[in-house]
Parts: sequence; structure tokens; C-alpha cells
Amino acid sequence: MKLVLDNNSLFAIMSPESASSYLFSSIRAKFLAPEFIISELDKYKELCLQKSKLSEHEFEMRQAEVEESIKFFTSSEYVNFLEKSAELISDPNDIDFLALALSKNAAIWSNDPHLREQSLVNVYTTEDLLKMFLNDEI
Repeated sequence: MKLVLDNNSLFAIMSPESASSYLFSSIRAKFLAPEFIISELDKYKELCLQKSKLSEHEFEMRQAEVEESIKFFTSSEYVNFLEKSAELISDPNDIDFLALALSKNAAIWSNDPHLREQSLVNVYTTEDLLKMFLNDEI
């Protein structure tokens, strides 16, 4: 299974004690993300630090560890799917995630309901993935 991570999924993974972190390290999946997600993580680093209760050093170590397990793509690698994605969902902030998923024939890991407005790509919430993992489906 190939899963495109959205911002909030990545942010949740950064907290080592979260269910998202557990899933990230346990499920058999290839993780993909738009390259700009790294700058989003930097932008919201303080909030992630507060929620994860990690020190800055621990957070940076965790970030490096997590990023090693994700394949990042520039927008030029999925540019041909951006227009179609913009037509399918109402939230412009989610267009890149859908475009990447379409270009790589992947599903999306997101708790964002806007991504479920379309039917071309499967969108799994953390709860969905946890159930699938517990049923040994992934």
C-alpha cells in the first residue's frame, strides 16, 4: 500500500506516543508526501513540540527518523494532476495531496473530510488504518 501523508497526519506522527506514530512504524506501507510538507512542519514546529512533549533535540531526531521513511515529491512531479484535483475537492490546501495520490496511484492518510469529497482516491483516517492494522489487512 502507498499512502500520501497530509500535514496533520505527519504532525501526529511526530509525537512518539501517538496512535499515528505507532501505525507509521508498524504498517506495511510506502509513505509519500509533497516536498513542501517539510516546510509546513518547520512552520508549526513550536505547536508540534508542545503537543509531542519532546525537547527540541528529541524532536529534531524524531523528524530525521520520520523523514527517512517518507519519499518526498516536488510539485513538478505531479503537476499534471493539479488541475483535476482542484476540480474534485473544495479545499485548495488539499489539492497537492490529492494530485500526488493520483499521480502515484496511492491512497491518502488524512482525517480531513474535504479529501473524501472525491471518489478517485481512497482516503483513510487514522481510525480506519488502525482497524485495518488490527484486522491484519495492512
